Amino acid sequence: MAVSYNKLWKLLIDKEMKKVDLRDQAGLTTNVLAKLGKNEHVSTQSLEKICRILECEVGDILEFIPNEK
Repeated sequence: MAVSYNKLWKLLIDKEMKKVDLRDQAGLTTNVLAKLGKNEHVSTQSLEKICRILECEVGDILEFIPNEK
């Protein structure tokens, strides 16, 4: 199953935040931000930090996409 963070990027636009702002406020590394940009898996700890800053739930920032068979 693949993961997509498109919801995160849309939420940042709605909140008029830049990726750098999120990184700084949530205390994320540039590596985590790069993984998010590539729709790669990140730790639940990183997701929790993002949700705390954006005041949202995990389902508001990511979605799972079933693999095609």
